Amino acid sequence: MNNDLSIFYLITQASWVVQLVMLILLGASLVSWNFIFAKRTELKHAIKAADEFESQFWSGGDLSHLYARISVQETPVEGLEKIFVAGYKEFSKMHKVSGAQASEKVENAQRAMRIELTRELDKLDEGLPFLATVGSTSPYVGLFGTVWGIMNSFRSLSTAKQATLAQVAPGIAEALVATAIGLFAAIPAVVAYNRFSTGVDRLMVRYELFIDEFVVLLQRQAHS
Repeated sequence: MNNDLSIFYLITQASWVVQLVMLILLGASLVSWNFIFAKRTELKHAIKAADEFESQFWSGGDLSHLYARISVQETPVEGLEKIFVAGYKEFSKMHKVSGAQASEKVENAQRAMRIELTRELDKLDEGLPFLATVGSTSPYVGLFGTVWGIMNSFRSLSTAKQATLAQVAPGIAEALVATAIGLFAAIPAVVAYNRFSTGVDRLMVRYELFIDEFVVLLQRQAHS
């Protein structure tokens, strides 16, 4: 009997069903780590862009100049900039319409900003459902592989003349590796999902607060 119980040996000697479970879990782990690194970079960029835009917005300059500068910049407009551009563009368009009421101008601008807010949040939420799925299902997928492996181990004892722990231990050990891989895939995904969800929620509150503050400024401008 081979007494080698290294992780590599246990994986290679596992049944094809357990190996398939391990392969699925490893694939899910790799994809989730790719999402984790990408989402971390995306959120850091979104926070930095919001800081820079708010610094320009509240600097006391003319909003029309800020709108013109953002409209001609080469870098893609996103985040708070995109919300601001959508609102100010709609407000300016309604401002040129003869007979338009001040409340109508502001409401249309607010509606345009809300639409862009939804689009920005949808983009920030991209990938989070996958992390939630990996975090919630991986332990159960790993447990399935473990149950299957243990079942095969005890089934093999039916043909043995004398059942000993040494005979069943390797099979149980290789089956438990599936659970370990399932936890390896699930734990980072759960931690990342909770952290990123909190980050997205904070950005959402920040965006909504900006819309409310910007609407107040537009109301003043509409009545001036």
